[in-house]
Amino acid sequence: MHPMLIIAVKAARKAGAIINRASQDVGSLTVQSKTYNDFVSDVDRAAEQTIIDVLKDAYPDHGFLGEESGESNQTADNIWIIDPLDGTTNFLHSFPQYCISIALQQKGLLTQAVIYDPVRNDLFTATKGRGAFLNDKRIRVTSRAKLQDSLIATGFPFRDFTHLDTYLAMLKDMIKKTTGIRRPGSAALDLAYVAAGWTDGFFEINLSSWDIAAGGLIVQEAGGIVGDFEGNESWLKTGNIVAANPKVFAQILQTLSPHLTEDLKTPK
Repeated sequence: MHPMLIIAVKAARKAGAIINRASQDVGSLTVQSKTYNDFVSDVDRAAEQTIIDVLKDAYPDHGFLGEESGESNQTADNIWIIDPLDGTTNFLHSFPQYCISIALQQKGLLTQAVIYDPVRNDLFTATKGRGAFLNDKRIRVTSRAKLQDSLIATGFPFRDFTHLDTYLAMLKDMIKKTTGIRRPGSAALDLAYVAAGWTDGFFEINLSSWDIAAGGLIVQEAGGIVGDFEGNESWLKTGNIVAANPKVFAQILQTLSPHLTEDLKTPK
């Protein structure tokens, strides 16, 4: 395992211990609303600070982009992109589908990724060029060839409804053209599941970079393709993302294409 990945795993496991302790008494947490349907709790902040402390202790010159703490040292060559609790709403309802997501971006290129599910103790990792792993076992995307035979994950718009009607039209076609749609509520885990071959693909509108940075690299290292709604590389910037095995990826794009507004196309 790459030395930087080892440190990231250490940080993720420490954050996971905080989240697991807090999950025993969710009702005692202080919860605030950042925007409509977007919540943050004491445990989000504590987990993120723990991750930053571990990483900063090892790499004091690195920058950080965290969901709760925001940006620091963004001119650094190495920037850690952190979601300390992806699936906060699930966590606050004791719905056991949430995770920690940590990615390293070096000179604009994603190179290290960790997604840790503290409920199941599942650790998904990837280093660019070295493959993707679940609990030290190599993982690959599925080889399924047809969208109609595929299980696809998605996420509903929940805080910004600008594209809701467009998304519902996309969802309607995807329901008709797949064997099933799932909406578990954690984009990072949705991507990890594509990489592990538990689903065949994933799509969502308007995510944040910390939701998808680690998962995107893990999918790519598992042999999948990640792109925006036109198959291009703007997904990390726009948050409009499709991830799937190579054969299903193209069919998802084809299904979504008739519904794309200018705002959902690759920025020019």
